[in-house]
Amino acid sequence: MKIQTQPIGSIPRPIELILGMQAHAAGQLDDKSLQQLFDAALKDTIKRFEETGSPVITDGEQTKPSFATYPISGMKGLDPNGIVIPFADGHTRQLPKITAGPFRYQVYTNTYVQKAKLLTTLPVKQAVISVSAISLLYPQEGIEGYPREQFIHDLLNEAETDIRKSLDSGAYNVQIDFTEARLALKLDPTGGLLKTFIDLNNEVLNRFSTEEKKRIGVHSCPGGDFDSTHSADISYSSLLPLLFQLNAGNFYLEYAGEKNKPAVLAAIKENIKPAQVIFLGVTDVLDPKIETPDDIRETILEAAGIIPIQQLGTTDDCGFSPFADDTSTARDIAFAKIKSRIEGTKLAEAALAKTSVFV
Repeated sequence: MKIQTQPIGSIPRPIELILGMQAHAAGQLDDKSLQQLFDAALKDTIKRFEETGSPVITDGEQTKPSFATYPISGMKGLDPNGIVIPFADGHTRQLPKITAGPFRYQVYTNTYVQKAKLLTTLPVKQAVISVSAISLLYPQEGIEGYPREQFIHDLLNEAETDIRKSLDSGAYNVQIDFTEARLALKLDPTGGLLKTFIDLNNEVLNRFSTEEKKRIGVHSCPGGDFDSTHSADISYSSLLPLLFQLNAGNFYLEYAGEKNKPAVLAAIKENIKPAQVIFLGVTDVLDPKIETPDDIRETILEAAGIIPIQQLGTTDDCGFSPFADDTSTARDIAFAKIKSRIEGTKLAEAALAKTSVFV
């Protein structure tokens, strides 16, 4: 048995692309020139992913404006004054809000899958945004003639379509980005908001067969933007009992950046279900220090003493650049961390094979 290893999604964009996106937004760069920058960044990202030895890759989310807002890219009539998300270092991100219905995705992720698959023979993983995150785009004051109930009905259909299109386009698997999970507990310590979010996501997940769910996973982390987080102060012991109620086959969990790792492993062991696979974050995407393969091996071996090995995989704590303008992590550092994860996972496999853990 091998230990599965997969990336989360985003890779820092080349500075030329970041500047090009800014120039395009300001009306200083035409569509064709921007597309050329997108194409170059995508090609380079996939090439460098292949060079790491990663058995599964992503497109690095090079052409997404952000992991959260790609479905509404180009949507007309958005109000920029939506929910504000504060980060620990004081900076904020603000979501827009819709002003009319019916709600429809402007972009589906299968378009990213199709382009990536033209450039590689490796399995391509695709990240999608959670239905709960997109639900935050509906204004609290409501929309005349378009009640929230109708919005949720439309949104559930769109979220299902987004996942299904990627699976049908040949995505190796689909990862639902649910980074607002811990934030929900911070906003509502009773767990009521998180439970609402989980119920909403399960309404989408329950539309897929048991076999399809094996190719669908959920990613949770305390946010990662400009080397800061929005909810790292919320403990896993509060989150995991509810998180594992999601009807998904795979869970991608931030771990390397956690201060109390034994408590995290204990919470996973207590709450994991037999059919669930845990991809544990073994690279801290907020720390520029590059973990060595030996460091990662030791992290995995510690986890393997607690989590059943057949349910253990490795990943990165979070995407390296979920928002397109995040320049806090160098592109070279991101790929170096990924390569260490691959090599460290192989070292752990070899060590565990000697102890007959795989038998």
